[in-house]
This record gives sequence, C-alpha cells and structure tokens, in this order.
Amino acid sequence: MRKLVYYVGMSIDGYIAGPSGEFDFYPIPNDLGAWLASEYPETLPTHIRSQIALDAPNKHFDTVIMGKSTYQPALDVGITSPYAHLKQYVVSTTIPTIDDPSVELVRDNPAELVRELKKQEGSDVWLCGGGTLAGSLLPELDELVIKTYPVIAGAGISAITGAFQPTLFTPTQTQSFSNGTSVTWYGRAT
Repeated sequence: MRKLVYYVGMSIDGYIAGPSGEFDFYPIPNDLGAWLASEYPETLPTHIRSQIALDAPNKHFDTVIMGKSTYQPALDVGITSPYAHLKQYVVSTTIPTIDDPSVELVRDNPAELVRELKKQEGSDVWLCGGGTLAGSLLPELDELVIKTYPVIAGAGISAITGAFQPTLFTPTQTQSFSNGTSVTWYGRAT
C-alpha cells in the first residue's frame, strides 16, 4: 500500500519557511545538492530539473500534495505546474481556480483524498507542505523524511501546525552532510 510521506526541510527550531514564506536561507552544500538530485530527484521542481539537466526517473513518489502557500511561489513566477513530472494536488479553500489541467484543486477533506490515493497502485505520496496541511493530515502520515538545516529561523511557518495530538514516530535512519545538515527518516510508531 502507498504511504503518505512528509518530506520537508526545516530549521533547527522547526520552521519550514520564514514569516513571509522565505526558504532561501537554508544552506545547501554541494554534497547535499548532489544527494538530493540522486536520491530524491522528483522533489526538485520541473523547471529546476531542466536548468541542471536532471533527467532522472522518480524514485520514491509519483504524486505530490501541497497547500496554497507551498504552491504560491511557483505561481508568483508564472509556473502553474511546478512538479509536472508528478500527479499534483493543491489543497486550498481560497484559490478560486487552477487553470492548469495537470494540477487538481482540492477544496475540502484532504484526508479523504489521501485515503483514496493510498488505495491506488503507485509509488508513495509526497506531502510537500505546508505546516497547516501537515497538521490536518497528521493522522494519515506514515513516514517523515526531515532535512534539518544548521540554522535557527526564530520565526516563520512551523513544520506542523494544528491541534495538540502527540503522535509517536521512530527514527529509522540518519544521514549527515558536510555543513551539518542531516536527513532523518521516521516511521510511525506501532
């Protein structure tokens, strides 16, 4: 069965972006960049893949779910389909329409969407962000892949925002990079 995987980068203090959605303050050394392109190529936006001549097959995900704030930076630069190499869903109650047929707008009940996707054949489903959507989907999260960057943001968008609902996950693997960034995989505790 497919899993819902929250693959995300964050600061030491748990922010996935700054107060205005900034994410360019995360330091990415060469070894991490090469690892991202090699191990999680499908998580690089389509326009970035073309800029770096990355023509790699999807390794983990064939579907991405994101909230409006995660989708908005692409719209701001005129990109309506940021992950054209994946099936794309945007969860929002405030976007009136999405005029790109490769991106499906989900107005309500993202948990039901996830449950339906998990029943289908395919690779895992990538929860790309943001924190509020991750909070609403916490009961459906099967795995976390957390890139922790050696920076303190101080304020911003939390990795998970929602009701108090302690949920146990077990670390299964960790990898470190030259600047102190680490990637840790967590499975839902049983």
